[in-house]
Amino acid sequence: MDLVKTTKDIVKNAEEKVENTLEVVKETFNNVASHLPFANLAKHSSDTYDIEIDLPGVKKEDIELKVEDDYLIVNAVRRFKKELKEEDYYLCESNFGLISRSFVLGDNINRDNIQAKYEDGRLYLTFEKVESKKTKTISIA
Repeated sequence: MDLVKTTKDIVKNAEEKVENTLEVVKETFNNVASHLPFANLAKHSSDTYDIEIDLPGVKKEDIELKVEDDYLIVNAVRRFKKELKEEDYYLCESNFGLISRSFVLGDNINRDNIQAKYEDGRLYLTFEKVESKKTKTISIA
């Protein structure tokens, strides 16, 4: 009987360690995900491309866009602070950090005409093809 109880204790202990490990992994992924903004790329016509980047909790003035060589670089600083004051305790959680994404710009992208708009925690970028690469319709005589 001692063997059965010992085995059950070992299994229970292993299950608890697995659950704790899963919680740590989940928390780690959530932390990493909070610093990697998600982006959607869309081609809306034959001559334009759009990128939407999620930047919740970021102020417009904390976003930097730059073109460097063949890359569009998006840097932002998130400053988040949540305080909870109760009679018997005080809780303060904060999340500060640099958020960054880079996108390769093809040779067909007009680097002088990139449009950017920030609204409701989402950055909208529109790219146009260079004039020589735009689709041209040829009429038949």
